[in-house]
Amino acid sequence: MNGLINKLPIRLRGSFSEESLIGLEEIRFRTGKPLELCYRSRSIYGEEIKDSDIRELLNYLTGYSIYAYEEELKQGYFTIEGGHRIGVAGRTSLTESGGEVRVSAMTDIGAVNIRIAHECIGCALPLMPYIRKVGSGDIHNTFFVARPGAGKTTYLRDCIRILSGGADGEGSFKICVVDERSEIAACHLGRPQNDLGPRTDVLDGCPKRKGMRMLLRAMTPKIIAVDELGGEEDFKILSEVLYSGSRVLGTVHAGDTKELAAKPYMHALLAEGMIDRLVLLMRRTDGERGFEVYDGGLNILGRSGDSSFGEGGIGD
Repeated sequence: MNGLINKLPIRLRGSFSEESLIGLEEIRFRTGKPLELCYRSRSIYGEEIKDSDIRELLNYLTGYSIYAYEEELKQGYFTIEGGHRIGVAGRTSLTESGGEVRVSAMTDIGAVNIRIAHECIGCALPLMPYIRKVGSGDIHNTFFVARPGAGKTTYLRDCIRILSGGADGEGSFKICVVDERSEIAACHLGRPQNDLGPRTDVLDGCPKRKGMRMLLRAMTPKIIAVDELGGEEDFKILSEVLYSGSRVLGTVHAGDTKELAAKPYMHALLAEGMIDRLVLLMRRTDGERGFEVYDGGLNILGRSGDSSFGEGGIGD
C-alpha cells in the first residue's frame, strides 16, 4: 500500500495515515469534488480535487507514459503493479466499424477510481467439499453468483489458487484463466500480481469467447476459469468447453437464484444439467458477506455460518 500512496498527488499524500489504509477499498478522484475514501460501509471525504491533481495522478500511475496505456484506456481502466485497478471517466471518441460502435480514445479525464487489490487467501476453503467430487479427482462445474461488489471475483480467484496447488490437501489441476478485464490475475506487464497457484496459465485482456477457444486448442486445461459471463456468445462458447470435457469456474451477475434462472442462457445450461454448483454471495448493509451453495436443481446444500462451512468471511 505504501507504494501506491507514493503514486498519489504529493499535496494529497498527507490525507493518508496507516489507520486510514485499514479496510480501504477504493480511492476516488473527481475534478471539483472532494477526495473520497471508500470502505465497506462508509466513505470519508477529503480535499477538493483539482484538474492538476488528476494530471499528476495519471502521470505517476502510468510512469509518465499514459500513451503506453492507450489501448487499455479505451476500455475505461488499466492495471498497475500490485494488481490495483485504475478506472477512468472522461470524454470518449467513437468510431463505427461493421455496424459496431467502439471507443477509439479517452480524453479530458475528470474522474479516476483506484480499486485497491485485495486477496483473501483461504476464503474459499470451506467450499471445497462442495466443489470437489470426492474421491474422483474431478470438480463440479461451479458458478459464483452475486450483484456487483459482493465478492464473486474474490471467491473465484481463491478457488483457482486452491485447486491449482492442492492447497486444501487434495489433488491439483491444470487451470487456464481467460482474464478479459484483468480482474482475476491482475496482470502487470504480463505477470499475475495475484496468487493463482503453481499450475495456472493466464490469457490476459482477451475476450472470453476468443480466449476459451484458444485455450482449448493449445493449453489442454482441466479447468477453464472466466469472470462475468453475460451474453449469448459467452454461453455458446461455454457449452463448447463443457462438451470438450474441461470443467468451468465462472461468475455471473444476479441478485438471487430466481433472477439467475430467469436468464435464458443460464436457464438452458441448468436445464441440460451442465451446471453442478451455484454459490450465491450476499453483502449485508454492514459490509459483511455471506454465501449459500446450491446444486444444479437450485436445491440448497448449505450456507455460511453452518457447522459444515465455518465462518468463511471475505473481502472484495
